[in-house]
Amino acid sequence: MSRILLIVEDEEDMQELMKRYIRKAGLDLEIYSAYDGKEGVEMYKKLMQDGKKPDLVIMDLKLPEMDGVEATKKIKEIDKDAVIYGFTAFFDTDWADRLLKAGAKKIIPRYVGFEGFVKELKEFFGK
Repeated sequence: MSRILLIVEDEEDMQELMKRYIRKAGLDLEIYSAYDGKEGVEMYKKLMQDGKKPDLVIMDLKLPEMDGVEATKKIKEIDKDAVIYGFTAFFDTDWADRLLKAGAKKIIPRYVGFEGFVKELKEFFGK
């Protein structure tokens, strides 16, 4: 059974870079994308309905439509066991603290780069 990752990030280039680094690292993940907070919540709901509960959600903070904090709260309402990691440049701010209070398990600061991002995923997925 493949492991499922949902990336909620409004910048298409950033999404593509994340996916490229994940593939390069050899992580066997089924990756789904959402480009704003509202779409992220809807995608999470749809995946749950399809029996494809995401193992991990990567959440940006600054999103159109609904920010990462609100999207995290809504996803946690749908599934209290959802695992959400923030991946943001706003890692050391009140905003990031609010993301953690909303239910995110961890904040990955953008300055770790894509190698650091993939390292976090490998730790999470046990690879």
